[in-house]
Order: sequence, then structure tokens, then C-alpha cells
Amino acid sequence: MHQIDVRARARASRERVWSVLADTESWADWAPFDEIVVEEGHEIGEVRRVRSGPITTRERVVGFDPPCRYAYEIVSGLPVRNYVAEVLLSRCAGNGTEVLWQARFQARVPGTGWALKRLLERAIRQGADALVQRADQLA
Repeated sequence: MHQIDVRARARASRERVWSVLADTESWADWAPFDEIVVEEGHEIGEVRRVRSGPITTRERVVGFDPPCRYAYEIVSGLPVRNYVAEVLLSRCAGNGTEVLWQARFQARVPGTGWALKRLLERAIRQGADALVQRADQLA
């Protein structure tokens, strides 16, 4: 099992960061995605198609606990199994919000996990940085 842990810090409140994160339809405006389409559902069970360049994944929301925890799994589009990610938002001492974006997965093809981890870690880093930047802009 591969593990990714990315941290970012926003000056914005946890509620502001959550409002940006929970607004799936705005992601293409601020995150490193070309297209986001909600196929069905809302909050827990929401299924969405996410395209970034030539890569398209389908994800399902499996955790939605405002304003603290957002979790999703990849249903298709990458050669991974058991991919689950959580975005945890914590208040920082004083002001602001710490974002912890964690993911766990197994590679479908033996020996490719390290490459997938690098690719996914870079995408998660870009997403976390874009999330806090957008929340800070709106604060």
C-alpha cells in the first residue's frame, strides 16, 4: 500500500476553505483540472468525472463531514486499486487552516507504484496549493 501525505496552510478560515473544497463545480476555475462533471448524486455518493490533460478519472465521494473532512475514492481511470483520499481541515492556532490531504492506494501493475505515487503526489500538491490560494483570495 502506498501512502501520500501533503500539507498546506491557508490564512482563510476552515469554513472558507471548506466552502471552496465542497463546491465541486468551481474546481476547474482554480484547481489543475480541465473539466469536472458531476455525473450523479450530491455530497456522499456523488460521482464525478475529472479530466486533467489526457487523464480522465471517475471519483466517488465517500466522506462529507463539513467543515472538517472530505473523502473520495477513484472508481476508474488510473491503474490503481483501493485508492481512497481524505482532505482534513484543522484550525490553526491563532487563525487560518491547515489542510492535510492524504491518499492510500495499491498499484494494479506490480512495480509501477513508485511512478504512480510521484504522479499522484504532484497532483495532490497542486490541488492543495490551489485550494488554499483560492480560499485566501476569497477571504
